[in-house]
Amino acid sequence: MPPNTTATTGDTATTGASATPGTSGRKKGRKARLVVLVLVLAIIGGIAYGAYWSISTVRASFPQTTGTIKLDGLSGPVDVKRDGYGIPQIYASSDEDLFMAQGFVQAQDRFYEMDVRRHMTSGRLSEMFGKSQVDNDEFLRTLGWDRIAEKEYDTKLSDSTKKYLQAYAKGVNAYLQGKDGEEISLEYAALGFTNDYKPAKWTPVDSVSWLKAMAWDLRGNMQDEIDRALMAGRLGPQQIQDLYPRYPYGRHKPIVQEGQYDELTKAFRQGGTTGAAQGTAGGTTTGSTGTAGTAGGSQGTTGTTGTTGTTGTTGTTGTAGSSAATTTGSALTSQLGGLYKALDDLPTAVGVNGQGIGSNSWVVAGKYTVKGKPLLANDPHLSASLPSVWYQMGLHCRTVSAKCQYDVTGYTFAGMPGVVIGHNAKIAWGLTNSGVDVTDLYLEKVSANGYLYDGKVRPFKTREETIRVAGGEAKTIVVRQTQDGMPLLSDRDDELVQVGKKAAVNTAAPDRGDGYGIALRWTALDPGTTMDAVFALDRAADWSDFRAAAAKFDVPSQNLIFASTDDHIGYTLPGRIPTRSAKDAGAIPAPGWDSKYRWTGFIQQDELPYEYDPERGYIVTANQAVVDPEKYPYTLTTDWGYGTRSQRIADLIESKIKDGGKISTDDMRQMQLDNSSEIAKLLVPKLLKLDLDDPEVREAQKLLEGWDYTQDADSAAAAYFNAVWRNIVKLAFGNKLPKEVRVKGQCLWVDKIDSTGPVDDDTKVRECGQRDADQAQPDGGDRWFEVVRTLMEKPDSDWWKTPKSGTRPGAENRDQLFARAMIDARWELTAKLGKDIESWSWGRLHRLFLKNQTLGTEGPKVVQYLLNRGPWKLSGGEATVNASGWNAAGGYNVVWVPSMRMVVNLADLDKSKWINLSGASGHAFSAHYTDQTGKWAAGELLPWSFTDKAVDGSTSDTLVLQP
Repeated sequence: MPPNTTATTGDTATTGASATPGTSGRKKGRKARLVVLVLVLAIIGGIAYGAYWSISTVRASFPQTTGTIKLDGLSGPVDVKRDGYGIPQIYASSDEDLFMAQGFVQAQDRFYEMDVRRHMTSGRLSEMFGKSQVDNDEFLRTLGWDRIAEKEYDTKLSDSTKKYLQAYAKGVNAYLQGKDGEEISLEYAALGFTNDYKPAKWTPVDSVSWLKAMAWDLRGNMQDEIDRALMAGRLGPQQIQDLYPRYPYGRHKPIVQEGQYDELTKAFRQGGTTGAAQGTAGGTTTGSTGTAGTAGGSQGTTGTTGTTGTTGTTGTTGTAGSSAATTTGSALTSQLGGLYKALDDLPTAVGVNGQGIGSNSWVVAGKYTVKGKPLLANDPHLSASLPSVWYQMGLHCRTVSAKCQYDVTGYTFAGMPGVVIGHNAKIAWGLTNSGVDVTDLYLEKVSANGYLYDGKVRPFKTREETIRVAGGEAKTIVVRQTQDGMPLLSDRDDELVQVGKKAAVNTAAPDRGDGYGIALRWTALDPGTTMDAVFALDRAADWSDFRAAAAKFDVPSQNLIFASTDDHIGYTLPGRIPTRSAKDAGAIPAPGWDSKYRWTGFIQQDELPYEYDPERGYIVTANQAVVDPEKYPYTLTTDWGYGTRSQRIADLIESKIKDGGKISTDDMRQMQLDNSSEIAKLLVPKLLKLDLDDPEVREAQKLLEGWDYTQDADSAAAAYFNAVWRNIVKLAFGNKLPKEVRVKGQCLWVDKIDSTGPVDDDTKVRECGQRDADQAQPDGGDRWFEVVRTLMEKPDSDWWKTPKSGTRPGAENRDQLFARAMIDARWELTAKLGKDIESWSWGRLHRLFLKNQTLGTEGPKVVQYLLNRGPWKLSGGEATVNASGWNAAGGYNVVWVPSMRMVVNLADLDKSKWINLSGASGHAFSAHYTDQTGKWAAGELLPWSFTDKAVDGSTSDTLVLQP
């Protein structure tokens, strides 16, 4: 237990009544940093407006955490008990009071974050940050998240959910009442230098809208679809297939291993069934999720590189044919690059704009645990953000009854009532992203009167949107949608307006005229019931309740794991998952003018895979394939993660339970920290056999001798191997990819894209990469593990060829390329870390920087310095269980992380453990801004109190909210 560092300054609680302030408990050491900030604000303010900001301004927004505050609207007193890390546990006697207090407390700690989020989801960032955000707002208004959320609130959500959302909003607004911006958060004081923005009242729809942003970042394989289409500009169908290899079902087990689809009952059944489905919808009967044709080509048509479209091989992942675009011309490549840029520029909600998002969760049955009851672990891998995307808290009814139904604790999002991941008194649950394909892009034949559909022109639905701009003039845009609700994304980007001008289509396609538009079909653009699911999960008491709650979790589709205090474990795949025609696998843009390419329906809940108390005694979900396609008739996606992490976790569990071993809570924690590199296990034996001439490269090679393949922060071997791996994928693949997917700043002389003559120097053009470092390819993740593993058996493949560069040799085969990569890695690390290999360490390369998500990335440098934190030197790596992800195309810095970690002990809930990436507070100079980060980086977990006695024992501050 840390000393009490909780901020307890008595801010004026003008919430409709008076407040009794508590005492201050600040750390003396923070005064110096506050003085620095005050000086900076004084300078900025003095130059701009003659303003002067005092330390009291900086502290004005710190929450009151002791004493009493009166809130109009409560029906009874509410206790807010915070531990030494500022994590609140709320106690109330009615549901409405509980959620009103949740809104108040979250606003105390995180309102600025909440406010930015709602401006993002409603496309109103320009109102806060000015003209730099107009393009983002245009795109977000076109998607219309807030409009869908409002419709969801009005037509889909239950009366009880609406009541809770209203109570939550009332609590937020009680906190806001009477406060100026600088009393809410320091960032508002900074914004005040450039505009007169004032926070508006919170609404229930603001909370619901956040689910749309979360769904966007977890939307599935849309980025892979764009990448495949972009790659087709330079690569042939077989080459693209090489880069999207078959999922290795023989080595990496899917989540669901017991059961299959029953054709007679049209339902998924655990255990042996008859009438199992043969084949897959839109796929083959023997492959994984493959469909006829490969990306960039349909059967028998000519691609830009002169190769004919080929039949998709059985089981390949991410290959698909479509008569929409049998080739990829330069215009389509350009416009898809433009679409990528529009997507990439959007602020992230929880992920890296749809890239690199993974998670680990697993559950072990009581028969294999020390205490005889299940253990459940979860660590979602999301963007590193400050504050953390997660907010820890407990919501407790003093007496659980019909009037007050909740006794739950865990992780939620600031701005949303309830608990998203955690446990109650009976069950625990965790989430990982399923990755199922719930988005499709459609080419649309657009004319002055509308768009073509089945031979007839249909008018667009249109609406005007006015974007208000801080410090500038408002802008009005027109949003167009198809009759079935698909927004026309190409209206939001000049390049996208030209989509399809040269895009090849089959002979039945309509005349392109001025080009095709691009529209988006996405399940989250339909009203849903995910908010209902959150409250239902929080109340669930058993497997039946859990499954019923999960059925409401329609977007984003997640893998949900389950454990109960009566020793049951389970898994279910919920979500609104579309079915497609046999013509369309959803892998590349489809022809919107042909109804045969529209979605044919949705998989019914009874048809979705699940497991309950499997015989093996554990369940692992880590973004691998959900189910063997030979046991399931529907194509869930063509782009699973490749199962590297999931299989490693399963192997760790098996090694622990063999010969009667039992697993403890701390064993689960140690599994979360596993740093083993699976690709190193494959490559290092080969690398050690290479005969290298340069003695300094041989010196680096010796680092790999005896290395146990663990990527600890202090490991020199890990640093060198990961540099070698980075250079292998760069030399073998990165230098051969089109500019649209390569990293910015990497410029290469390449053949003209439409060249059909022999390779000749005078046909070369200079092309520079266009992607940000954390988004470029090859990213070095487990898809690339599988690519290299497959090509290891083809040592003379053209992929292993690379030209000479200066004094460094070229390569004609695998071993020569590996040797070149070892040379390049040696000198790369010499430049970065020094010539003395004894000083090398993985942590010096692999660093985490936490950045405030607005002013910490776009504000003045001195403000960024004051708001941001880091670096931390991290262990782990890409596609390891301890997934501190990095992008091999862009460098070694950490781009996504285990955003939290938890282990729930169902035998004694007070023995559960948890940790957050940052801290409870969003206030930059609060004691709880990053007070968990050091322990998180070290792999530690904090005590997680649940029962009244345990919570009282860990409480440092108590605030009473009175009616």
